[in-house]
Amino acid sequence: MALAVEFQAAEIVGFVAGFGTTFAVVPDLLKMLKRRSSYGMNPSMPAILAVFQVIWIYYGVLIGSRPIVLWNIVAVLVNSLGVAAYFHFARREKRQPPNSP
Repeated sequence: MALAVEFQAAEIVGFVAGFGTTFAVVPDLLKMLKRRSSYGMNPSMPAILAVFQVIWIYYGVLIGSRPIVLWNIVAVLVNSLGVAAYFHFARREKRQPPNSP
């Protein structure tokens, strides 16, 4: 019995497209983590995306599409991490007294 997974051309395209859209939010997340600040960030977009990506996961299961399921699971995690980081830094910034000149 062969354990190799066979992919159709459409699935390969789906994996490539999913990679690009899934990791499109990573640069903003990395900026926020690097500067340890929520300044200039808005959690609405990644939060909304994460909610609708759960629907995409369900859709992918319904039609049996591995690329849709896989990339949207990863995207939910990445977007949820962005939202969590935003609220972590925003809460920390509220607790810190403002810098005085």
